[in-house]
Amino acid sequence: MKVLSVASEVYPLIKTGGLADVAGALPIALETLDIETRTLLPGYPKVLAALEGAETVLEFSDLLGEEARLLFVRHAGLDLLVLQCPALFERDGGPYLGLDGRDYPDNWKRFGALCLAGARIAQGALASWRPDLVHVHDWQSALVPVFMRYALEPEIPSLITIHNIAFQGHFGPQTVSALGLPAHAFAEALEYYGGTSFLKGGLVTAHALSTVSPSYAEEILTGEFGMGLEGVIASRANALFGIVNGIDTDVWDPEADGAIARGYSAATLKKRAANREKLCQEFSLEDHGQPIFCVISRLTWQKGMDVLAECVDELVADGGSLVILGSGDAELEQALQAAVTRHPGRVAMRIGYDEPLSHLMQAGSDAIIIPSRFEPCGLTQLYGLRYGCVPVVSRTGGLADTIIDANEAGLAAHAATGIQFGSVSRQGLRQALRRAIRLFHDTKTWHQIQKQGMKTDVSWASSARRYAELYNRLLEKG
Repeated sequence: MKVLSVASEVYPLIKTGGLADVAGALPIALETLDIETRTLLPGYPKVLAALEGAETVLEFSDLLGEEARLLFVRHAGLDLLVLQCPALFERDGGPYLGLDGRDYPDNWKRFGALCLAGARIAQGALASWRPDLVHVHDWQSALVPVFMRYALEPEIPSLITIHNIAFQGHFGPQTVSALGLPAHAFAEALEYYGGTSFLKGGLVTAHALSTVSPSYAEEILTGEFGMGLEGVIASRANALFGIVNGIDTDVWDPEADGAIARGYSAATLKKRAANREKLCQEFSLEDHGQPIFCVISRLTWQKGMDVLAECVDELVADGGSLVILGSGDAELEQALQAAVTRHPGRVAMRIGYDEPLSHLMQAGSDAIIIPSRFEPCGLTQLYGLRYGCVPVVSRTGGLADTIIDANEAGLAAHAATGIQFGSVSRQGLRQALRRAIRLFHDTKTWHQIQKQGMKTDVSWASSARRYAELYNRLLEKG
Protein backbone atom coordinates (compact mmCIF):
# COMPACT_ATOMS: atom_id res chain seq x y z
CA MET A 1 0.00 0.00 0.00
CA LYS A 2 1.23 3.49 -0.85
CA VAL A 3 0.10 6.41 1.32
CA LEU A 4 0.65 10.11 0.81
CA SER A 5 0.77 11.91 4.16
CA VAL A 6 0.46 15.71 4.07
CA ALA A 7 1.46 17.75 7.12
CA SER A 8 2.64 21.27 7.90
CA GLU A 9 5.32 20.07 10.32
CA VAL A 10 7.28 16.84 10.76
CA TYR A 11 9.69 15.86 13.52
CA PRO A 12 12.71 15.99 13.54
CA LEU A 13 12.79 18.69 10.85
CA ILE A 14 10.24 21.22 12.09
CA LYS A 15 8.06 21.11 15.20
CA THR A 16 5.70 23.40 17.09
CA GLY A 17 3.56 20.70 18.72
CA GLY A 18 2.41 17.10 18.82
CA LEU A 19 1.32 17.08 15.17
CA ALA A 20 4.99 16.98 14.16
CA ASP A 21 5.67 14.00 16.40
CA VAL A 22 2.80 12.04 14.89
CA ALA A 23 3.68 12.95 11.30
CA GLY A 24 7.25 11.88 11.95
CA ALA A 25 6.64 8.64 13.86
CA LEU A 26 3.55 7.08 12.25
CA PRO A 27 5.10 6.47 8.79
CA ILE A 28 8.04 4.63 10.38
CA ALA A 29 5.67 2.44 12.42
CA LEU A 30 3.59 1.70 9.30
CA GLU A 31 6.66 0.45 7.42
CA THR A 32 6.60 -2.72 9.50
CA LEU A 33 3.07 -3.33 8.18
CA ASP A 34 4.14 -3.08 4.53
CA ILE A 35 2.71 0.40 4.13
CA GLU A 36 4.94 2.80 2.21
CA THR A 37 4.37 6.41 3.20
CA ARG A 38 5.72 9.53 1.56
CA THR A 39 5.23 12.71 3.56
CA LEU A 40 4.63 16.06 1.86
CA LEU A 41 5.65 19.14 3.86
CA PRO A 42 6.57 22.76 3.12
CA GLY A 43 10.14 23.73 2.34
CA TYR A 44 10.74 26.04 5.29
CA PRO A 45 14.34 27.33 5.60
CA LYS A 46 15.00 25.02 8.56
CA VAL A 47 13.77 22.03 6.55
CA LEU A 48 15.82 22.84 3.44
CA ALA A 49 18.96 23.42 5.51
CA ALA A 50 18.71 19.95 7.05
CA LEU A 51 18.34 18.03 3.80
CA GLU A 52 21.20 16.41 1.93
CA GLY A 53 21.03 14.81 -1.49
CA ALA A 54 17.50 15.95 -2.31
CA GLU A 55 16.49 15.50 -5.94
CA THR A 56 13.89 17.46 -7.90
CA VAL A 57 11.07 15.15 -8.95
CA LEU A 58 8.46 17.65 -10.13
CA GLU A 59 8.26 21.31 -11.13
CA PHE A 60 5.23 23.60 -10.87
CA SER A 61 5.19 26.59 -13.19
CA ASP A 62 1.95 27.93 -11.70
CA LEU A 63 1.06 26.76 -8.20
CA LEU A 64 -1.52 29.36 -7.21
CA GLY A 65 0.52 31.83 -9.24
CA GLU A 66 3.91 30.81 -7.85
CA GLU A 67 6.77 28.78 -9.22
CA ALA A 68 7.69 25.77 -7.10
CA ARG A 69 9.40 22.44 -7.24
CA LEU A 70 9.04 19.17 -5.40
CA LEU A 71 12.10 17.60 -3.80
CA PHE A 72 12.39 13.96 -2.77
CA VAL A 73 14.79 12.87 -0.04
CA ARG A 74 15.20 10.13 2.54
CA HIS A 75 15.81 11.66 5.98
CA ALA A 76 15.69 10.21 9.49
CA GLY A 77 13.90 7.09 8.28
CA LEU A 78 11.26 9.09 6.40
CA ASP A 79 10.55 9.39 2.67
CA LEU A 80 9.90 13.09 2.24
CA LEU A 81 8.41 15.20 -0.53
CA VAL A 82 9.39 18.78 0.20
CA LEU A 83 7.55 21.61 -1.53
CA GLN A 84 10.15 24.26 -2.26
CA CYS A 85 8.40 27.54 -2.98
CA PRO A 86 10.56 30.48 -1.87
CA ALA A 87 7.77 33.05 -2.23
CA LEU A 88 5.57 31.18 0.25
CA PHE A 89 7.79 29.31 2.69
CA GLU A 90 11.30 30.75 2.83
CA ARG A 91 10.75 33.36 5.54
CA ASP A 92 12.47 34.41 8.75
CA GLY A 93 9.52 33.67 11.05
CA GLY A 94 8.01 30.36 12.10
CA PRO A 95 5.83 27.97 10.12
CA TYR A 96 2.64 29.96 10.78
CA LEU A 97 3.66 33.25 12.40
CA GLY A 98 5.91 36.09 11.35
CA LEU A 99 8.57 37.65 13.54
CA ASP A 100 5.87 39.97 14.90
CA GLY A 101 4.01 36.99 16.38
CA ARG A 102 1.06 37.38 14.00
CA ASP A 103 -0.30 34.90 11.47
CA TYR A 104 1.07 35.42 7.99
CA PRO A 105 -1.77 37.16 6.10
CA ASP A 106 -1.28 34.79 3.15
CA ASN A 107 -1.51 31.56 5.15
CA TRP A 108 -4.53 30.69 3.01
CA LYS A 109 -2.28 30.72 -0.04
CA ARG A 110 0.71 29.07 1.61
CA PHE A 111 -1.21 26.04 2.80
CA GLY A 112 -3.61 26.15 -0.12
CA ALA A 113 -0.56 25.65 -2.35
CA LEU A 114 0.60 22.75 -0.18
CA CYS A 115 -2.81 21.14 -0.51
CA LEU A 116 -2.99 21.69 -4.26
CA ALA A 117 0.42 20.07 -4.65
CA GLY A 118 -0.79 17.16 -2.53
CA ALA A 119 -3.91 16.74 -4.66
CA ARG A 120 -1.85 16.73 -7.84
CA ILE A 121 0.45 14.06 -6.43
CA ALA A 122 -2.65 12.04 -5.53
CA GLN A 123 -3.85 12.57 -9.09
CA GLY A 124 -0.66 10.95 -10.41
CA ALA A 125 1.64 13.90 -11.12
CA LEU A 126 4.67 11.80 -10.15
CA ALA A 127 5.33 9.25 -12.87
CA SER A 128 7.40 7.04 -10.57
CA TRP A 129 5.10 6.92 -7.54
CA ARG A 130 1.35 7.13 -7.14
CA PRO A 131 -0.45 6.82 -3.79
CA ASP A 132 -3.42 4.58 -3.11
CA LEU A 133 -4.66 6.80 -0.27
CA VAL A 134 -4.12 10.27 1.18
CA HIS A 135 -3.81 10.99 4.91
CA VAL A 136 -3.99 14.69 5.84
CA HIS A 137 -3.48 16.36 9.20
CA ASP A 138 -5.33 19.38 10.63
CA TRP A 139 -6.47 22.48 8.77
CA GLN A 140 -3.18 23.16 7.03
CA SER A 141 -3.59 20.13 4.76
CA ALA A 142 -7.39 19.78 4.92
CA LEU A 143 -7.95 21.12 1.41
CA VAL A 144 -6.32 18.11 -0.26
CA PRO A 145 -9.61 16.14 -0.32
CA VAL A 146 -11.44 19.35 -1.25
CA PHE A 147 -9.26 19.84 -4.34
CA MET A 148 -9.70 16.17 -5.22
CA ARG A 149 -13.47 16.48 -4.91
CA TYR A 150 -14.00 19.77 -6.75
CA ALA A 151 -11.03 20.58 -8.94
CA LEU A 152 -9.00 17.50 -9.83
CA GLU A 153 -9.64 13.90 -10.79
CA PRO A 154 -9.49 11.11 -9.91
CA GLU A 155 -10.53 11.26 -6.26
CA ILE A 156 -8.77 8.58 -4.22
CA PRO A 157 -9.67 7.54 -0.64
CA SER A 158 -8.72 10.11 1.99
CA LEU A 159 -8.47 10.36 5.77
CA ILE A 160 -8.23 13.55 7.80
CA THR A 161 -6.87 13.43 11.35
CA ILE A 162 -7.94 16.16 13.78
CA HIS A 163 -5.12 16.89 16.20
CA ASN A 164 -6.84 19.93 17.71
CA ILE A 165 -10.21 21.13 16.47
CA ALA A 166 -9.63 24.57 18.00
CA PHE A 167 -7.45 25.43 14.99
CA GLN A 168 -9.66 25.58 11.91
CA GLY A 169 -8.03 27.76 9.23
CA HIS A 170 -10.55 30.60 8.94
CA PHE A 171 -10.27 32.98 6.00
CA GLY A 172 -12.52 35.27 3.97
CA PRO A 173 -15.13 34.02 1.48
CA GLN A 174 -13.07 35.31 -1.47
CA THR A 175 -10.47 32.65 -0.66
CA VAL A 176 -12.46 29.99 -2.52
CA SER A 177 -12.19 31.66 -5.91
CA ALA A 178 -8.58 32.68 -5.24
CA LEU A 179 -7.78 28.99 -4.74
CA GLY A 180 -9.37 28.15 -8.08
CA LEU A 181 -12.24 26.21 -6.54
CA PRO A 182 -15.76 26.42 -8.01
CA ALA A 183 -18.35 28.59 -6.28
CA HIS A 184 -20.49 25.63 -5.23
CA ALA A 185 -17.57 24.25 -3.17
CA PHE A 186 -18.11 27.18 -0.80
CA ALA A 187 -21.74 26.37 -0.06
CA GLU A 188 -21.29 22.60 -0.02
CA ALA A 189 -18.09 22.24 1.99
CA LEU A 190 -16.19 25.36 3.04
CA GLU A 191 -18.67 27.98 4.26
CA TYR A 192 -18.42 28.78 7.97
CA TYR A 193 -20.49 31.73 9.26
CA GLY A 194 -19.96 33.61 6.01
CA GLY A 195 -16.25 32.87 5.79
CA THR A 196 -14.14 29.93 4.69
CA SER A 197 -12.91 27.14 6.97
CA PHE A 198 -10.19 24.86 5.61
CA LEU A 199 -10.82 22.31 8.36
CA LYS A 200 -14.55 22.17 7.68
CA GLY A 201 -13.80 21.51 4.01
CA GLY A 202 -11.68 18.53 4.95
CA LEU A 203 -14.26 17.20 7.40
CA VAL A 204 -16.96 17.33 4.73
CA THR A 205 -14.97 15.86 1.83
CA ALA A 206 -12.59 13.29 3.36
CA HIS A 207 -13.78 9.71 3.21
CA ALA A 208 -13.01 9.18 6.92
CA LEU A 209 -12.24 11.31 9.97
CA SER A 210 -10.04 10.41 12.90
CA THR A 211 -8.97 12.03 16.13
CA VAL A 212 -5.98 11.21 18.28
CA SER A 213 -7.90 9.49 21.08
CA PRO A 214 -11.24 7.68 21.48
CA SER A 215 -12.47 10.06 24.19
CA TYR A 216 -11.73 13.12 22.08
CA ALA A 217 -13.71 11.58 19.22
CA GLU A 218 -16.72 11.52 21.53
CA GLU A 219 -16.06 14.95 23.02
CA ILE A 220 -15.95 16.82 19.70
CA LEU A 221 -19.50 15.69 19.00
CA THR A 222 -20.60 18.05 21.79
CA GLY A 223 -21.01 21.81 21.84
CA GLU A 224 -18.49 22.10 24.68
CA PHE A 225 -15.61 20.61 22.71
CA GLY A 226 -16.70 20.78 19.04
CA MET A 227 -15.69 24.44 18.67
CA GLY A 228 -18.61 25.19 16.36
CA LEU A 229 -18.04 22.17 14.11
CA GLU A 230 -19.90 19.62 16.23
CA GLY A 231 -22.84 19.57 13.80
CA VAL A 232 -20.56 18.83 10.84
CA ILE A 233 -18.83 16.07 12.78
CA ALA A 234 -22.13 14.61 13.96
CA SER A 235 -23.21 14.35 10.34
CA ARG A 236 -20.08 12.25 9.72
CA ALA A 237 -20.26 10.25 12.96
CA ASN A 238 -20.32 6.92 11.12
CA ALA A 239 -16.99 7.80 9.52
CA LEU A 240 -15.34 9.05 12.74
CA PHE A 241 -12.64 7.03 14.52
CA GLY A 242 -10.54 7.66 17.61
CA ILE A 243 -7.01 6.24 17.56
CA VAL A 244 -4.72 7.19 20.42
CA ASN A 245 -1.25 8.45 19.57
CA GLY A 246 1.94 6.60 20.33
CA ILE A 247 5.46 7.93 20.79
CA ASP A 248 8.82 7.06 19.28
CA THR A 249 10.24 4.77 21.95
CA ASP A 250 13.70 4.94 20.40
CA VAL A 251 13.81 8.71 20.83
CA TRP A 252 12.18 8.48 24.26
CA ASP A 253 14.16 5.69 25.91
CA PRO A 254 15.30 6.32 29.50
CA GLU A 255 17.92 3.56 29.28
CA ALA A 256 19.70 5.05 26.24
CA ASP A 257 18.80 8.76 26.29
CA GLY A 258 21.87 10.90 25.61
CA ALA A 259 20.09 14.03 26.86
CA ILE A 260 19.91 12.86 30.49
CA ALA A 261 22.57 12.44 33.16
CA ARG A 262 22.17 8.70 33.69
CA GLY A 263 20.12 5.99 32.02
CA TYR A 264 17.77 3.80 34.01
CA SER A 265 14.87 1.36 33.73
CA ALA A 266 11.91 0.25 35.82
CA ALA A 267 14.25 -2.23 37.50
CA THR A 268 16.86 0.43 38.31
CA LEU A 269 14.78 3.39 39.47
CA LYS A 270 17.43 4.41 42.01
CA LYS A 271 19.55 5.61 39.09
CA ARG A 272 16.98 8.37 38.48
CA ALA A 273 18.61 10.24 41.39
CA ALA A 274 21.44 11.42 39.12
CA ASN A 275 18.90 13.05 36.81
CA ARG A 276 17.14 14.71 39.74
CA GLU A 277 20.49 16.15 40.83
CA LYS A 278 21.26 17.42 37.31
CA LEU A 279 17.78 18.94 37.04
CA CYS A 280 18.23 20.82 40.30
CA GLN A 281 21.55 22.18 39.04
CA GLU A 282 20.00 23.21 35.72
CA PHE A 283 17.19 25.17 37.41
CA SER A 284 19.03 26.23 40.61
CA LEU A 285 16.55 24.28 42.72
CA GLU A 286 17.08 23.39 46.36
CA ASP A 287 16.51 19.67 46.94
CA HIS A 288 14.74 19.00 50.21
CA GLY A 289 13.75 15.43 49.37
CA GLN A 290 10.24 16.59 48.53
CA PRO A 291 8.49 15.88 45.20
CA ILE A 292 9.59 17.88 42.16
CA PHE A 293 6.77 18.58 39.72
CA CYS A 294 7.36 19.68 36.14
CA VAL A 295 5.31 21.34 33.43
CA ILE A 296 6.30 21.08 29.75
CA SER A 297 3.58 22.89 27.85
CA ARG A 298 2.27 25.78 25.87
CA LEU A 299 1.33 28.35 28.49
CA THR A 300 -2.29 28.86 27.48
CA TRP A 301 -5.83 28.74 28.85
CA GLN A 302 -6.47 25.47 27.01
CA LYS A 303 -3.60 23.88 28.91
CA GLY A 304 -5.01 25.07 32.24
CA MET A 305 -1.97 27.21 33.00
CA ASP A 306 -4.10 29.89 34.65
CA VAL A 307 -5.26 27.30 37.18
CA LEU A 308 -1.69 26.15 37.74
CA ALA A 309 -0.62 29.72 38.45
CA GLU A 310 -3.32 29.91 41.15
CA CYS A 311 -2.00 26.74 42.82
CA VAL A 312 1.75 27.37 42.90
CA ASP A 313 1.84 28.97 46.35
CA GLU A 314 -0.13 26.09 47.87
CA LEU A 315 2.03 23.52 46.07
CA VAL A 316 5.14 25.05 47.64
CA ALA A 317 3.46 25.33 51.06
CA ASP A 318 2.67 21.61 50.86
CA GLY A 319 6.33 20.81 50.23
CA GLY A 320 6.53 20.54 46.45
CA SER A 321 8.87 22.20 43.97
CA LEU A 322 8.04 23.13 40.38
CA VAL A 323 10.00 23.53 37.14
CA ILE A 324 8.33 24.90 34.01
CA LEU A 325 9.35 24.80 30.36
CA GLY A 326 7.18 26.53 27.79
CA SER A 327 5.92 29.74 26.29
CA GLY A 328 2.56 31.22 25.41
CA ASP A 329 0.25 33.95 26.61
CA ALA A 330 2.16 36.94 28.00
CA GLU A 331 -0.13 37.28 31.03
CA LEU A 332 0.32 33.63 31.99
CA GLU A 333 4.08 33.84 31.49
CA GLN A 334 4.11 36.87 33.82
CA ALA A 335 1.91 35.16 36.44
CA LEU A 336 4.18 32.12 36.53
CA GLN A 337 7.32 34.28 36.53
CA ALA A 338 5.91 36.09 39.56
CA ALA A 339 5.67 32.73 41.32
CA VAL A 340 9.34 32.12 40.50
CA THR A 341 10.18 35.46 42.12
CA ARG A 342 8.13 34.60 45.23
CA HIS A 343 9.72 31.18 45.63
CA PRO A 344 13.40 31.23 44.62
CA GLY A 345 14.96 27.80 44.82
CA ARG A 346 11.54 26.13 44.81
CA VAL A 347 9.97 27.32 41.54
CA ALA A 348 11.89 27.89 38.30
CA MET A 349 10.93 28.50 34.70
CA ARG A 350 12.54 28.48 31.27
CA ILE A 351 10.66 30.40 28.56
CA GLY A 352 10.73 28.73 25.15
CA TYR A 353 11.14 25.12 24.08
CA ASP A 354 14.22 22.96 24.51
CA GLU A 355 13.91 19.33 23.37
CA PRO A 356 16.96 17.95 25.29
CA LEU A 357 15.90 19.82 28.43
CA SER A 358 12.41 18.32 28.18
CA HIS A 359 14.01 14.86 28.33
CA LEU A 360 15.97 15.78 31.46
CA MET A 361 12.84 17.18 33.08
CA GLN A 362 10.96 13.92 32.49
CA ALA A 363 13.91 11.91 33.84
CA GLY A 364 14.59 14.10 36.88
CA SER A 365 11.12 15.18 38.02
CA ASP A 366 8.86 13.02 40.13
CA ALA A 367 5.61 14.03 38.45
CA ILE A 368 4.38 16.02 35.46
CA ILE A 369 1.32 18.27 35.73
CA ILE A 370 -1.08 18.41 32.76
CA PRO A 371 -4.26 20.30 33.80
CA SER A 372 -5.69 20.77 30.29
CA ARG A 373 -9.28 21.91 29.81
CA PHE A 374 -9.32 19.79 26.67
CA GLU A 375 -6.59 17.57 25.25
CA PRO A 376 -7.08 15.65 21.99
CA CYS A 377 -4.38 13.17 22.97
CA GLY A 378 -1.38 14.71 24.64
CA LEU A 379 2.12 13.31 24.38
CA THR A 380 3.87 14.62 27.47
CA GLN A 381 1.93 12.21 29.69
CA LEU A 382 3.13 9.35 27.49
CA TYR A 383 6.72 10.55 27.85
CA GLY A 384 6.06 10.74 31.60
CA LEU A 385 4.89 7.13 31.70
CA ARG A 386 7.96 6.02 29.79
CA TYR A 387 10.31 7.87 32.15
CA GLY A 388 8.67 7.09 35.50
CA CYS A 389 7.55 10.72 35.85
CA VAL A 390 4.06 10.22 37.24
CA PRO A 391 1.38 12.13 35.27
CA VAL A 392 -1.11 14.31 37.18
CA VAL A 393 -3.78 14.94 34.56
CA SER A 394 -7.27 16.31 34.06
CA ARG A 395 -9.88 13.74 33.08
CA THR A 396 -10.36 14.70 29.44
CA GLY A 397 -9.61 13.44 25.93
CA GLY A 398 -6.46 11.41 25.52
CA LEU A 399 -5.39 12.09 29.09
CA ALA A 400 -8.39 10.09 30.32
CA ASP A 401 -7.65 7.33 27.81
CA THR A 402 -3.99 6.86 28.66
CA ILE A 403 -3.70 7.32 32.44
CA ILE A 404 -5.17 4.96 35.03
CA ASP A 405 -6.01 6.78 38.26
CA ALA A 406 -4.31 5.83 41.53
CA ASN A 407 -7.60 5.38 43.35
CA GLU A 408 -8.25 2.45 45.69
CA ALA A 409 -9.24 0.10 42.92
CA GLY A 410 -6.35 1.09 40.68
CA LEU A 411 -3.79 0.68 43.43
CA ALA A 412 -5.26 -2.61 44.67
CA ALA A 413 -5.08 -4.05 41.16
CA HIS A 414 -1.52 -2.73 40.70
CA ALA A 415 -2.83 -0.98 37.57
CA ALA A 416 -2.53 2.71 38.52
CA THR A 417 -0.18 4.80 36.38
CA GLY A 418 -0.98 8.35 37.50
CA ILE A 419 -3.46 10.72 39.08
CA GLN A 420 -6.60 12.04 37.40
CA PHE A 421 -8.84 14.88 38.53
CA GLY A 422 -12.19 16.01 37.18
CA SER A 423 -12.62 19.73 37.75
CA VAL A 424 -10.06 22.00 36.04
CA SER A 425 -10.23 24.50 38.86
CA ARG A 426 -8.03 25.65 41.71
CA GLN A 427 -9.73 23.21 44.07
CA GLY A 428 -9.60 20.29 41.63
CA LEU A 429 -5.90 20.70 40.82
CA ARG A 430 -4.98 21.47 44.43
CA GLN A 431 -6.57 18.22 45.64
CA ALA A 432 -4.80 16.24 42.91
CA LEU A 433 -1.42 17.74 43.82
CA ARG A 434 -1.96 17.02 47.50
CA ARG A 435 -2.85 13.44 46.62
CA ALA A 436 0.34 13.18 44.58
CA ILE A 437 2.43 14.49 47.48
CA ARG A 438 0.86 11.98 49.91
CA LEU A 439 1.52 9.12 47.49
CA PHE A 440 5.10 10.29 46.92
CA HIS A 441 5.85 9.87 50.61
CA ASP A 442 4.53 6.29 50.48
CA THR A 443 7.67 5.10 48.72
CA LYS A 444 6.51 1.56 48.01
CA THR A 445 3.24 2.74 46.45
CA TRP A 446 4.95 5.50 44.46
CA HIS A 447 7.47 3.06 42.98
CA GLN A 448 4.59 0.74 42.11
CA ILE A 449 2.90 3.57 40.16
CA GLN A 450 6.16 4.48 38.41
CA LYS A 451 6.91 0.90 37.41
CA GLN A 452 3.39 0.26 36.15
CA GLY A 453 3.61 3.39 34.03
CA MET A 454 6.97 2.35 32.62
CA LYS A 455 5.50 -1.04 31.65
CA THR A 456 2.71 0.60 29.65
CA ASP A 457 2.98 0.15 25.89
CA VAL A 458 3.16 3.72 24.63
CA SER A 459 4.77 2.81 21.29
CA TRP A 460 3.16 3.24 17.90
CA ALA A 461 2.76 -0.53 17.37
CA SER A 462 -0.89 -0.86 18.39
CA SER A 463 -1.95 2.51 16.97
CA ALA A 464 -0.22 1.83 13.65
CA ARG A 465 -2.21 -1.40 13.32
CA ARG A 466 -5.42 0.58 13.89
CA TYR A 467 -4.46 3.04 11.15
CA ALA A 468 -3.57 0.16 8.82
CA GLU A 469 -6.99 -1.40 9.43
CA LEU A 470 -8.67 1.93 8.69
CA TYR A 471 -6.63 2.41 5.50
CA ASN A 472 -7.63 -1.06 4.32
CA ARG A 473 -11.28 -0.36 5.08
CA LEU A 474 -11.15 2.81 2.98
CA LEU A 475 -9.48 1.02 0.07
CA GLU A 476 -12.04 -1.78 0.17
CA LYS A 477 -14.81 0.80 -0.14
CA GLY A 478 -13.03 2.24 -3.16
